[in-house]
Amino acid sequence: MDDHTVITEKPDLYAALRLKEFRYYMGMRFFFTFGYQMQAVIIGFHIYHLTKDPLALGLVGLCEAIPSIGIALYGGYVADKSEKRGLLMKIFITVFLCSFVMMLVTIPQMHAYVPANYVVPVMYLMIFGIGIARGFYSPAAFSVMGQVVPKALYPNSSTWNSSAYMTASILGPAVGGLIYAFFGVTVTYAVIIAFILVALCFIFLLKPIPARFIPKENIVKSLTEGVKFVFKNKMMLGAMSLDLFSVFFGGAVALLPVFANDILKVGSEGLGFMRAAASAGAVITMLAMTRFSPMNKPWRNLLIAVTGFGTSIICYGISKNFYLTLFFLFMEGAFDSVSVLIRSTIMQLLTPDEMRGRVSAVNSMFIGSSNEIGAFESGLTAKLMRTVPAVVFGGSMTIVVAGLTYLKTKNLLRLSLNEINEQRA
Repeated sequence: MDDHTVITEKPDLYAALRLKEFRYYMGMRFFFTFGYQMQAVIIGFHIYHLTKDPLALGLVGLCEAIPSIGIALYGGYVADKSEKRGLLMKIFITVFLCSFVMMLVTIPQMHAYVPANYVVPVMYLMIFGIGIARGFYSPAAFSVMGQVVPKALYPNSSTWNSSAYMTASILGPAVGGLIYAFFGVTVTYAVIIAFILVALCFIFLLKPIPARFIPKENIVKSLTEGVKFVFKNKMMLGAMSLDLFSVFFGGAVALLPVFANDILKVGSEGLGFMRAAASAGAVITMLAMTRFSPMNKPWRNLLIAVTGFGTSIICYGISKNFYLTLFFLFMEGAFDSVSVLIRSTIMQLLTPDEMRGRVSAVNSMFIGSSNEIGAFESGLTAKLMRTVPAVVFGGSMTIVVAGLTYLKTKNLLRLSLNEINEQRA
């Protein structure tokens, strides 16, 4: 053989999937996300059906965001110092109970005990409870993934993990909308509860995951340590900030029930497909990224993706055709998935094992709840300036945020993934 011949091995696209514990983790994430996304679309459509008020849709997001943000740092601290499987079980049982109560109040026979005018407040209360559980879920789930996958496989596992999430996000809204249309809201909640129970079974299959962090100082100092770590890391902080503001102003997906019901006249079935369209774009793009990675120039690609995300929102807002709207929502999901993959890979690579819960908690405060706060912003602006102008405003502000970020971070555009890893130092 010629001495100058170079033999290169193709990367194993299924490397992370060969790990049994990672498959259990993905099963848990898939079925929980499936039920959660079903619930999100049904809650929005049902509450709008009862109130006919777009601001009520914004309040759905606010009721979940307030407790999620308020408890996030403590949730990260608990996730770091706790056995992860047991913590996830407690979280899922809480979500199960809240969903069960929401199912009960939709049963006509229960109206003798829960008057119709109390249904929406009870649902808001249960959403608040789910928000508390979510404040613990994100740090716990992030910590589990970091400990069941070797560091060398983080980029591959992030792609498959995001693909599982997006696939469930496609099927959940579509199935939820169809079940709601044909069988009603109560049956839909029963199916949601079944998916949560399946996710709980996958948690049982996981091996116990002990804590790698034993607090040696008071809780305030431990929490502050996680916040300081994020704010000292320029790349991590920049990615979180960019996503925070873009999602805040781009939270127009919360107004989809208004478009489905009042503008496009497609009902709950159409709403399910509209919710699924964005997820379809995301999962197809995720699968494509297993072969064509955006990590060669992550920061440049992140800014392009956020700009495309804002442009898609503007186009969806002004569209009057259902199928054209589906296309723009598809593109919105495609661009968003690039942002999700880049950000999650950076976080996994740069976060020490003993700080995963607390760093994830900070990320949750930046990004996880920005979706719900963005939903409130969209609902409020829709109340003040009507639905279509509110969506166009949100998309335009997202592009402005990307432009300002570009002007302030030009020196990061040429960095490769390896060079980004050096930012930790």
